[in-house]
Amino acid sequence: MELKDERLAEFIDEDIIESPDAPADEACEDEEQGMFEHFRLNVDKGQTPIRIDKYMAAHLEDTSRHRIQCAIRQQYVRVNGKVAKANLIVRPEDVIRFVMPYRRRGMEILPQDIPLDIVFEDGDLLVVNKAAGMVVHPGHGHFEGTLINALSYHLGISQGPEAEDERMGILVHRIDKDTSGLLVVAKNDNSQLHLARQFFEHSIERLYTAVVWGNIKEDEGTIDANIGRDPNDRLRFRVYDNPEKGKRAITHYKVLERFGFVTLVQCRLETGRTHQIRVHMSSIGHPLFNDTRYGGSEIRKGTIYAKYRQFIENCFKLCPRQALHAGVLGFVHPGTGQRVHFEAPLPEDMASLLDKWRRYCDSGNRPAEDAEEE
Repeated sequence: MELKDERLAEFIDEDIIESPDAPADEACEDEEQGMFEHFRLNVDKGQTPIRIDKYMAAHLEDTSRHRIQCAIRQQYVRVNGKVAKANLIVRPEDVIRFVMPYRRRGMEILPQDIPLDIVFEDGDLLVVNKAAGMVVHPGHGHFEGTLINALSYHLGISQGPEAEDERMGILVHRIDKDTSGLLVVAKNDNSQLHLARQFFEHSIERLYTAVVWGNIKEDEGTIDANIGRDPNDRLRFRVYDNPEKGKRAITHYKVLERFGFVTLVQCRLETGRTHQIRVHMSSIGHPLFNDTRYGGSEIRKGTIYAKYRQFIENCFKLCPRQALHAGVLGFVHPGTGQRVHFEAPLPEDMASLLDKWRRYCDSGNRPAEDAEEE
């Protein structure tokens, strides 16, 4: 698998990168739509008319014409601020820009032989069930032992220190370090761009299972609230009432099982913002169980008795992370055009946590139904 200049075929819809310096006006318009400039080519005054794919292939080092054609089909190429068509003719002094729905950044990737739970794999993609505790991308103090390091080894990919994107163009989305569950990995140019478009259009099916504090009153509901970085804590995100702040985020939730003090819910993502489920559930007073960053690692509901406090502490030890699992992933296969569907069972820590709550409630410890309603 050739990954020279794989930046042309990768997409992360959950953006955590700081804003760059102020760009040109047309770049600002793209950024408002969630697109960010990766390359810019200024056509010379003496350039003879030529098809855009031929021009870009000649001027972007180590980038195939096929890769460029894929990018044009997915509407990632702009000429003079407008989306380029496949048959567009480049003319003198045109400005060609390549944009993607994530900002550029980079570091060296080292392949590492780390076991992977691969749910499905063919020539176009693979689906992996990530364990809780594994960082997806290197960075922020985690430069080894990540999912990218493991995938690099599994796929036989090596990326040196001159590479400009540590994600290597193979992952098209991500989940948090302490969230378990399914991720899709692209193995070629067409898959990368095809999957990127599906994520950008929010047509990917993503279902998560979560344990949250409190007894949610409604059996199901929707949270539609903008999410942006918390100015007081750069590691946290928050909900903004101001529609001009943050990015729109939509989470649909449904109650699966009630334990009085906590609730098992299924969350369906319509968008994919950083920490989306964690932030949204916390914003309605139901933070994820044992979510340290958003207030779920302390007792939020229940009694004051020492026996109950000890029970909760034991639960925290049983599931020492936020109780969130990406259990369902569905999308259109880039190669076959058929809809595919994958499921990953609850990991042992979350399954054990639920069994412990069931036993606790079966022993007569469930609160009165109206006592814990939100």
